Amino acid sequence: MVDQSDGFTFDSWERMAKSGLIVAGLVLALVLGLAVPLPGTVEQRQAEAAPGEALADRRGSLLDQLVFTEEGDVGRITALIETGSHHVYAQGVTSTPVFRRLRDSQRAGFERAYGTSVELTFNPAGPTFANGDLNPFHVREIREAMNWLVNRRHVAEEIFGGLATPRTLPLNTVFPDYARLADVARALELRYQHAPARAAAVITEEMERLGASREAGRWTYEGRPVRVSVLIRSEDERRQVGDYAANLLEDQGFLVERQYRTAEEASRIWIAGDPHAGRWHVYTGSWISTLIQRDLSGNLSFYYTSRGRPEPLWQAYQPVEELDEIADRLQRRDYATWDERQDLMARGIELALEDSARIWLVDQINVVPRAADVEVAADIAGGVAASWLWPYTLRFRDRVGGSMVVAVPSLLTQPWNPVAGTNWAYDNMIIRALNDTEALPDPFTGLFHPQRLAQAAVTVEDGVPVVRSLDWLSLETAPEIVVPNDAWIAWDNDAGRFRTVGEEYPEGITARTRSIVEYEPGYLERRWHDGSQVSLADIVLPWIVLFERADEGSRLFDPAHLPSFEVFQRHFRGWRIVDTDPLTIEIYSDQIFPDAEFIVASRTPGTQPWHTMALGILAERAGDLAFSSNKADRQQVDWMSLVAGPSLPILDDHLEAARAQAFVPYESLLGDLLREGEAEARYAALAEWRAERRHFWVGDGAYYLHSVHPVAGSVVLRRFEGFTDPADKWLRFAVAEIPALELDGPMMVRLDETAEFELAVTFQGEPYPEEALEEVTFLLFDGSGELALQGDPEPAAGSRWTIRLTPDELEDLGTGANSLEVVVTSRRVAMPVFASHAFATVPPGSPVLEAAR
Repeated sequence: MVDQSDGFTFDSWERMAKSGLIVAGLVLALVLGLAVPLPGTVEQRQAEAAPGEALADRRGSLLDQLVFTEEGDVGRITALIETGSHHVYAQGVTSTPVFRRLRDSQRAGFERAYGTSVELTFNPAGPTFANGDLNPFHVREIREAMNWLVNRRHVAEEIFGGLATPRTLPLNTVFPDYARLADVARALELRYQHAPARAAAVITEEMERLGASREAGRWTYEGRPVRVSVLIRSEDERRQVGDYAANLLEDQGFLVERQYRTAEEASRIWIAGDPHAGRWHVYTGSWISTLIQRDLSGNLSFYYTSRGRPEPLWQAYQPVEELDEIADRLQRRDYATWDERQDLMARGIELALEDSARIWLVDQINVVPRAADVEVAADIAGGVAASWLWPYTLRFRDRVGGSMVVAVPSLLTQPWNPVAGTNWAYDNMIIRALNDTEALPDPFTGLFHPQRLAQAAVTVEDGVPVVRSLDWLSLETAPEIVVPNDAWIAWDNDAGRFRTVGEEYPEGITARTRSIVEYEPGYLERRWHDGSQVSLADIVLPWIVLFERADEGSRLFDPAHLPSFEVFQRHFRGWRIVDTDPLTIEIYSDQIFPDAEFIVASRTPGTQPWHTMALGILAERAGDLAFSSNKADRQQVDWMSLVAGPSLPILDDHLEAARAQAFVPYESLLGDLLREGEAEARYAALAEWRAERRHFWVGDGAYYLHSVHPVAGSVVLRRFEGFTDPADKWLRFAVAEIPALELDGPMMVRLDETAEFELAVTFQGEPYPEEALEEVTFLLFDGSGELALQGDPEPAAGSRWTIRLTPDELEDLGTGANSLEVVVTSRRVAMPVFASHAFATVPPGSPVLEAAR
């Protein structure tokens, strides 16, 4: 997921997609105004952009040009869309007045997204900072107490105006794992419900243990007031969230400093800064999932351990050993059965709440504004900005081609580079349009479909809990999966080559999974945006860099890369290129995922242009730039950007040097993978590209990066004519068929009678096809919130179900208020849907019940 205003994502961190590197996800940003002028009025431009081209004849993108521009004022968006100056606002909006205006507008519309979460991130450094100030949030118990101090329902209803759902756990309430662990979730939500007196007692006890004292209602330490700095995002509802948290902390006796900052300003402090410097204590975080996450078992590692991200904050995390071990096992999918996985998840989220490196507040319901004549496949988790299909589906309903203006809250928030560059949602939204990928996720189910793959075959060990849902790949089991001796498994920096399984493990090794991926015909004949032809070196170099950055003997070594690499290394069992026509690759791993489609998507090697990566390698080796923010800070150089800023003249120098010597990184290996004269041709093409486009970003996506305007706050993309896919390839993803539930039954039930409740499941008023429903489950909670019964309703005709509660089942409830909850999951939409019905149980013969009847 990603901090939405911060622009960080988690789910893509799980994938080794384009480069074979573990990358982070995406964030959303938007801006105002057309910074790059287009000739003529809006009406003239739209008329000129309607050449009458038939959709069936169109190749590549459905638009000719996209202009991304910054707009930070959400209140202006509807008017900008209605006047025609803007067409899409990529950030999800949670403002109730803006939502109502969009809903009532004739010229504007919106998409819904459910994958954004808001939380409070704590700085755990300490117990004192470098300046001597006390940090209360170094103490785990004080962080845990914040769960009781905040009122999540107040945040959801008052601050977000009902466009949010209270959230307590490190599990998105709209994803399948929350439904699978509903009984555990309920118990923990009850344990951590609003209890300010309990929070105050814990804070007091722990502050006194630290040596602080409370005088005249204020905490002091070594004669100075205990200061708490709340870093508050200023662009959205998090301003109110931050003020709410600051008020609560002031009431607890802290001297509170409120720092209101934009996304870019805040990221320099909490992401790029050293937490031990003490510049902040609490940050108003927000994360957006870039796709429906069918498996959240990686959340614990990402949010609570140093393996989550390379930045200094994550390296300061010190979870208890049990949490760290469970998080590591779940990230590696080190479990033998589904039940074992569920037990690990249940215990892990309990420990995560005790740790509370961050406390979760709400899951938002975002509306993504767009013009009424605009159509796009929005992801039901991440909306438009996080949709992997937006570059292939964004269009005007009534014509092919044309120019569109997309606003985001911020642009170029962090440097762009293909190794450890921006994790900002809105930056990555644009990058997804510039770079093609081998498999793309369904925006409604999260299941991956092939984009550059002809087919795939997955083999897992007997008993490993994996399922297949789509027919473009196969799934089979085997008693043992032996890794071939010639598979590459390690990197020898001194020799400049991969070491094989046979060399590293003469006795041989096995793996839990094997993926065989066959790429589409002509995969290696494709062209990069600068005209260079794709080669095997574009696949192999990113893998080399993955290993080099973890090798202390390499000039690319980056300590911040080690935690994630060590996780990868523990499950990686090797890969090899089996054939080049068609390109076929085998990948072996001990890591599993519940879905075979995700196994293929997360393992399939992608491509990065080796010649642009080579410039970055030269710059980092020379100590001029660094791929990661962490290494840039340590070496006091710039974080490398291929698109803007002071990195460009430095990369110019390295391009000149590389071109003069036809430089090939790791030539002893890559040299054999290049065509004759490829190095000279690549650098010549890149030099021409740099002169014309004024940046170094070369991709292979449906759009190319035409121009970058950091000062004006705009980025221009244009259609790449070398992208030959049919333009309507992904248009089948139009409407998310989210089930609607109606649960009906008695308001009072006598304990000696059977109670019946009726459930109807529909979509747009029609019965939901039963074959499209994956699971229908009910949960019965007593008056104290404890789970009393869990079961499956009895199916009836027309997508209706009956829940019968017998006197024996009702007896355990006793008398009083109860709640019946139903959870429904669909095969067409992975988001679980909930319905609840409150009723009271009364003694036999109750006259109140009989009168009510």
